[in-house]
Amino acid sequence: MTETTDIAMAGQDIAPPMENTAATTGEELKGIAPGRRISKSVIAAVLEGDVPLPPIDDAQFGQLIEQRTRQIKQDEMVHGKITAITKDEIWVDVGFKSLGVIPRAEFSEAAETLKVGDEIDVFVDRLEDSQGRLVLSRRRADFMKTWQQIVELYEKQEVVNVRILRRIKGGFVVDLLGIEAFLPGSQVDMRPVRDFDAWIGKTLDVRVVKVNDPSENVVVSHKVLLEEQIQEQRQRILDMLERGLVLEGHVKAIADFGVFIDLGGVDGLVHITDLSWGRVNHPSEVVSLDEKVKVVVLDFDEAKKRISLGMKQLTPHPWERIGDKYQPGTKVRGRVVSITEYGAFVEIERGIEGLIHISEMSWTQHIKHPSQLVSLGQEIEAVVLSIDRENRRLALGIKQLQPDPWNEIIKKYSVGSIHRGIVRNITNYGVFVELEPGVEGLVHISDLSWTKKIRHPGELVKRGDPLDVVVLGIDSEQRRISLGHKQVTENPWEVYADRFKPGVLTEGKIIRIVDKGVIVELPEGVEGFVPASHLSFAPVKTIADYFAIGDVLPLKIIEFHDEDKRIVLSAVDALREKGEDAIRQYNEAHPVPGADQYAFVSPDTLSSLPNAGSPTIPSVEAAIPTVDVNVPVVEAASSDQVSSPAEQQIGQDSPSATSVQNSVEPALQETSQPGVELSSPPADETTAEEGRDGLTS
Repeated sequence: MTETTDIAMAGQDIAPPMENTAATTGEELKGIAPGRRISKSVIAAVLEGDVPLPPIDDAQFGQLIEQRTRQIKQDEMVHGKITAITKDEIWVDVGFKSLGVIPRAEFSEAAETLKVGDEIDVFVDRLEDSQGRLVLSRRRADFMKTWQQIVELYEKQEVVNVRILRRIKGGFVVDLLGIEAFLPGSQVDMRPVRDFDAWIGKTLDVRVVKVNDPSENVVVSHKVLLEEQIQEQRQRILDMLERGLVLEGHVKAIADFGVFIDLGGVDGLVHITDLSWGRVNHPSEVVSLDEKVKVVVLDFDEAKKRISLGMKQLTPHPWERIGDKYQPGTKVRGRVVSITEYGAFVEIERGIEGLIHISEMSWTQHIKHPSQLVSLGQEIEAVVLSIDRENRRLALGIKQLQPDPWNEIIKKYSVGSIHRGIVRNITNYGVFVELEPGVEGLVHISDLSWTKKIRHPGELVKRGDPLDVVVLGIDSEQRRISLGHKQVTENPWEVYADRFKPGVLTEGKIIRIVDKGVIVELPEGVEGFVPASHLSFAPVKTIADYFAIGDVLPLKIIEFHDEDKRIVLSAVDALREKGEDAIRQYNEAHPVPGADQYAFVSPDTLSSLPNAGSPTIPSVEAAIPTVDVNVPVVEAASSDQVSSPAEQQIGQDSPSATSVQNSVEPALQETSQPGVELSSPPADETTAEEGRDGLTS
């Protein structure tokens, strides 16, 4: 650095601003005119010879340097003297070969009180900056002094007072001797901190628990001081712990599996199952944070310092006094706490739950799942049905809140009464008809029609159709009503006995083709059966090749069975009575090979012909298939009960007034393939059973 000064002409001393610059007296500036002042730098004066230098060798110069300077290192504390103060900087002599410079801003307001010659402690920041100057720091020097004090506090574990400045993630920033330190939230108090903002601005006694020199981080704790204070209390509690001991504590933390209780320096766990005699989904339903509670010691593991506590054990089990409050028939109110496939559990008070079985939910409706009527958390009323104290089981019912409608149903729907209902469901074996909301009865397939042989109820009715029915029977115990549709009208077979006597000529329309013949519809809608041997004068191998559904045939009644509700007819016999013209027209309409050959041959002639090439006309009885069956009969049941295997026995176990003959076809279908559900055969297939259709109409 180059400084300028005035050289006095009257023998005055030259005073350089830097202390380490050699003083030059007026005597050394001989030859300069008296009274004259020359502005020149000291260095320039020396270089130009205006200031003569005393003779000195290198050894003397080295000794002089060692005497006047010292060795310093970066990042160390040194002591120095202020030599100059400028607007932005302060110059300090620390005994180094050059002066050190400190930014004036580091002194803040204290810079106004400084003066040249003051001695201060500084920190060596850098030995040389871009301008070759020694860089010093007053602020860093103050920090290092404080840091050393903090290190001593940590080593001696002394207590110091701090002030909480602000909140940060995980804790607080505190003022520790002018340096910011970290106070974790878990180290503020024995209990978890709920409101962090409430602690800002408070002063606490803390202890330094961690010092990190490289990163210059400090961690303090207030909790360690509290633990030392309650150590004696904690040991006293541990010494007195025993099963059954009742203590008071505060809820410290809540977890999914239980609650941690602070007993005064010692923590214990109340498991979720020990909070209440009743059902608890989460501990927060029973307790809240910082709540004061009473607990009882259930177990204590001295080795692991684990304490098991309980709260429900402080009160008697509700089942011990259930008889004082509840009796069968008592109305109760509770909350639905669980729903299963077989019912709903209702909590009527803490520790007492009852089951409402699905069968006890409605008198008339068939409930598939309890969720159709109740939902979780719903408040409902119920009636106590029974109490099993030994097994702690309580049976409840909902339907008992209302009178049993079946008492009125028996009166309203007496046997033989006629009603109109709505078809709600259709099955293979019958139709479920709703008489009124919640009241349904079954019309068996055999009770749908007097005259038609119905393979599936869907052929006659559809869902939503109105249907007139007669009550055939009522089973109050099983809640079943048997209905009939055909019984609404009189039995026409009593009239048919006169109209369809054997030998009567009539006509019939083919409505179904089976293996052994065809089913025809006669006048008045009654059905009859024409065996294949009575369709043509010649044998018919494939009926569908020569006869079609809808063809009208001339027929003669050859058999009438009132008991079996069946009529057997013959086209061949009818044609023989009508004459040759009728036979020729019939054979043209149904060109069975050989029909013309045998049509005009008398029966006696046919019987005399050789067997080879001459057909043998089988008897009617041979054409009619016979099957031994067990006829299923179905009682009335709800349409929703069809799904249960046990409930499907309805169609097999109950009696019926219907004749056996009207149920031949369903029986044949059921016995032909054991275990196969009843269903109508495909339209393009024929079975042996269908040969019976015309005989059982």
